[in-house]
Amino acid sequence: MSSSHTPSIYLETALAAARAAETIVRKYWQQNIDITIKADASPVTIADVETEEAIKAVILAQFPEHGFYGEETGKTRPDAEYTWLVDPIDGTKSFVREYPFFSTQIALLRGDELILGVSSAPVFGEHAYAEQGGGAFWMDKQAKVSRIDTITAATLSVGNLKTLAANPDGWAGLASLVRDVNRTRGYGDFYHYHLLARGAIDLVIESDVNVLDIAALSVIVREAGGVFTDLDGKPVGLDTTTVCAAATAALHSEARRRLGY
Repeated sequence: MSSSHTPSIYLETALAAARAAETIVRKYWQQNIDITIKADASPVTIADVETEEAIKAVILAQFPEHGFYGEETGKTRPDAEYTWLVDPIDGTKSFVREYPFFSTQIALLRGDELILGVSSAPVFGEHAYAEQGGGAFWMDKQAKVSRIDTITAATLSVGNLKTLAANPDGWAGLASLVRDVNRTRGYGDFYHYHLLARGAIDLVIESDVNVLDIAALSVIVREAGGVFTDLDGKPVGLDTTTVCAAATAALHSEARRRLGY
């Protein structure tokens, strides 16, 4: 943590929970563990479950009155003022196929406002975190988005696009972006948001996400000076399923306009 910002007890606890998660992740990494397919056809492993339990134990030991919404264990205390949003292994498919493109995502919601985010990818070797009003940090250094504000100068990264691809207007709009941007990549998952927050890319578009995957990352990008909404321009909330995240407001606005939002 940079000396320029003293972490709150909330952030200290989230970082401690991420360290606990890393211990479990490393225990099961490349161990050929069994996979169960959930009702939504996504995979889950003992690593997911134990990692979430470790995170939950750290957080609720410090804040027993807080709510908890985990990918594997569901919701507790739905009326609590504070709710922790946790995906213990975001990228389980990567985890079980043994490439390091997965992360632990921990966010804190106060009322309906996301105020804290920790994104930890221990095998990949990156972490980032932020809390409201405290700036964003990537590898413990201050993170800032780029100042690029035109499509022609921007680097675009796209993630899950199934819904957008089913919409002819949206697909045509995406094609116009791909045609006009300086560079296109598909980094996916946590990684393109880390790159956006530290100024290495400029625009991220996804049409199919779960809020647990992007809640923490939205705080990190926002605190790094970026704009992070759904494709309709609404703030990230429990029902968010799409993302338009950009380094600058001008880039964000133009991308949404081209996509028909």
